[in-house]
Amino acid sequence: MHPPVLILPGWLGSGAGHWQSRWEGLYGDKRVEQHEWQHPLRGDWMIQLEEAVLAATGPVLLAAHSLGCVLVAAWATHSAHYARVAGALLVAPPDLTRPELAAPLRTWSPIPRQRLPFAARVVASRDDPYGSFEHAAALAGAWGAALTDAGCRGHLNADSGLGDWPEGRALLRTLDAAATQSDGHPHHGNS
Repeated sequence: MHPPVLILPGWLGSGAGHWQSRWEGLYGDKRVEQHEWQHPLRGDWMIQLEEAVLAATGPVLLAAHSLGCVLVAAWATHSAHYARVAGALLVAPPDLTRPELAAPLRTWSPIPRQRLPFAARVVASRDDPYGSFEHAAALAGAWGAALTDAGCRGHLNADSGLGDWPEGRALLRTLDAAATQSDGHPHHGNS
């Protein structure tokens, strides 16, 4: 039995064609709803994630896109309940120093760069308009996360033509497997 998956969309949410929305329909994953998608407040988003993690009956996997990746990093540095996370798939983390993101998302900077206390994988594209591959690789290194090069796939969203994105789902499941050692207990670190 796999842990339930919490879907963490980025700024403005994820529309019907986004892999996150497709995963909700295909697998019954649960979207963490935010009060404000247009003008996101980091503290408010962190509270929603905290409540979703606490509402789960056991460990969860996180599937984050764009600003959702920054949310995971920020939440992990403040929450006492990080051990409830079996792993996190962090897709297309944005570079919040870019001019088109810096002003509307100013309360989200700087991006926390502490090592994550659970297994994580960053998936980044070579031609993401919201963050370079090098930026994503640096975040992966700081977070202690594995890094997957998705090639040239834009922002890894609905416009990228990923469909149901079975490759991403497989990466999420490897986090689940890595989090559970042979004794059946969750492992909360990266080796």
